[in-house]
This record gives sequence, structure tokens and C-alpha cells, in this order.
Amino acid sequence: MLPSFPAGVWRRFSRGLIRCLGGELEDGRTLQVPIAWLPRLREATPEQREDLRLIGGGIGIHWPQLDEDLSIRGLLFPHPEDAQPVG
Repeated sequence: MLPSFPAGVWRRFSRGLIRCLGGELEDGRTLQVPIAWLPRLREATPEQREDLRLIGGGIGIHWPQLDEDLSIRGLLFPHPEDAQPVG
């Protein structure tokens, strides 16, 4: 079964730069993804990275200044063959 929608998203800062993007899922799991794995976020300014919004009822994150959208499912399963079908 695929994970449920996340309860929220949080950011971890190190010396003024975001090192990891992470959040807590509704089922209690915590997800952390290094910014180094996300090219658009890696190249963005700290201010651009900090300007984010949850979208789709919490199933994704949008950065308006970067025109970047990431889904929680995509962060959990970066390789589609690793995901299990729903249902």
C-alpha cells in the first residue's frame, strides 16, 4: 500500500542553506531528501527554496518562484518500478 498524504512539510537549515527537504507523513513516518538530489532546488537561492506551498491536499509541494512541483510519492519512490499499485 502506498503512503497516505503527508501531515505537513518541514525544512532543516544549516548555515542559512536548506540541506534537506523533509516532512512527517500522516502515518507517522518521516521523510528526508537531500537538496543535492533535486537539481532545481539545489541551484535555487535560499529565499526561492523557502517560498513553498503544499498542493493537492498535501500530496505535493510547489515552489512558485521556481515553477517546480514535487510529489510526496515521487520523493518516496524515485524509481516508479519501486511503487506498489494502489487498491
